[in-house]
Amino acid sequence: MARIRRLPGISLCFLAVVGTGCGGDSPVEPQPLSPEVILVAGNIASCGTTNDEGTAAILDTLQGTIFTLGDNVFPNGSSDAYRDCYSPSWGRHKARTWAALGNHEYSSADPTPSFNYFGDRAGPPGLGYYSLELGYWHIIVLNVNDMVAFEEGSAEDQWLQADLAANTKTCTLAIWHNPRFFSSNTIGWTSNAFIEDLWNRLYAAGVDVVLNGHQHQYERFPPMTPTGSPDNARGIRGFNVGTGGESTEMPIAIAQHSEVISDAFGVLKLTLDPDSYSWQFVPTVPGQFSDTGSGTCH
Repeated sequence: MARIRRLPGISLCFLAVVGTGCGGDSPVEPQPLSPEVILVAGNIASCGTTNDEGTAAILDTLQGTIFTLGDNVFPNGSSDAYRDCYSPSWGRHKARTWAALGNHEYSSADPTPSFNYFGDRAGPPGLGYYSLELGYWHIIVLNVNDMVAFEEGSAEDQWLQADLAANTKTCTLAIWHNPRFFSSNTIGWTSNAFIEDLWNRLYAAGVDVVLNGHQHQYERFPPMTPTGSPDNARGIRGFNVGTGGESTEMPIAIAQHSEVISDAFGVLKLTLDPDSYSWQFVPTVPGQFSDTGSGTCH
């Protein structure tokens, strides 16, 4: 499906999406859009395991657009790691992959290899945030992790505010690495305060779904406010999908309102309909774990 990508300083027009000509072309009849499928996971590739091959094998069998949720390759985002560890598994789907960056992409203090590997599908070099239209949905990919904090008033924040204000889609989904709410293996640690300003922005704009990947588990939350209260009317539903292959763990500190947790390796499949969405967690071991459901856009 043709799409528009909104990158800083770049404006693209595709007739099949907007239904009008570019720069004086004759108008064309808008075509109905089909539901889109996206496939997501974070904490993906490592030369020390074959679990990333297992999740890549899931991708072999499914159609859809792939989004990484950060920590795409371990132990760091070096050129060697992408060549030797990521490319043999998820790398074979590179042509349909869009990337978010995590703290491991910055662990060597230089994320340049990640931008070199993914090109503009990781956003503008040095920035790592961008947005695109996918069917009926607006997708926002942000660069937020342990090494890159989201700060109110920053260049990324100003870009995000402008992007949200220009968005005309009914349904909106946001992607970055570190979650706002999560379960963990550290007693008392179930939220990241440094994500709250970002959630405030997205909540005010009516964003529907957030996808993160930092914690090494699959976890689903109900629609919630930035402070963590359930809000079915306009809350943001969060999915943490840190099950891409490097490692998983079952947490001991369970976040309030956590609905589902699993340490199964796998990929989350989201079907994006005109005013709703449905999800299915696909494990590498058939029958090991399942989570399905649906929600409506605001």
